[in-house]
Amino acid sequence: MEITSDALVFWRYGPFALNATIVFTWGIMLLLAGGSWLLTRRLSSGEEMSRWQNLLEVLVSGARDHIRDISRQEPEKYLPFVGTLFLYVLTSNVLSIVPGYIPPTGSLSTTTGLAICVFAATPLFGVLEQGVAEYARHYVQPTVFMLPFNVLGEFSRTVALAVRLFGNVMSGHLIAAILLAVIPFVFPVVMEALGLLTGVIQAYIFAVLAIVYIASASRSFEQKEREMKEKEEKKGAKEKEHG
Repeated sequence: MEITSDALVFWRYGPFALNATIVFTWGIMLLLAGGSWLLTRRLSSGEEMSRWQNLLEVLVSGARDHIRDISRQEPEKYLPFVGTLFLYVLTSNVLSIVPGYIPPTGSLSTTTGLAICVFAATPLFGVLEQGVAEYARHYVQPTVFMLPFNVLGEFSRTVALAVRLFGNVMSGHLIAAILLAVIPFVFPVVMEALGLLTGVIQAYIFAVLAIVYIASASRSFEQKEREMKEKEEKKGAKEKEHG
């Protein structure tokens, strides 16, 4: 049993290899694109709507509320990017219940690619919201001597994002393989249920971290100071209440 989709190669020609990571990634993209087309081709603006449209509106409204609560900003500009990341990671992890399927998120190349997307989107949203000068200002806060440490922090955060998702998915796949080999008639259902739960949680965590990073870059320095001051005032008020 392969523990990472990179190790399963379907076709090779010289230095070029078509492994399971590429095949399953394109399969998921086709599945999401086809599913989106099927679910949205007959949308209704009236009171009568199909069950699928009703389900879609509930999901989109829930995602919009989550982004608004976490970022404290209007969610429309972040919803397409963060929603796509969440759906891809969620679909990739949930399909692990299909026999013969290996989640691409168990490959470090896939999680690195997703983390690079977040790494590129963070300054892009920040510059679009604040402008180049205001966005670059937070790299020299509180002093200009913090510039290399703040830049290093951006890179380390991207590496942590990729390794966290890869490690959790790959380790879960490995543990399930070991337990299935030891007691094959007891653990399959339990491990599949645990794998589904873990996959959903990992997709949620990845999307939340992406929102936090992007929203943090999009808020101005004055806004961050105002939010910190409000937080300190609330903390002081609570301490007074408790004497």
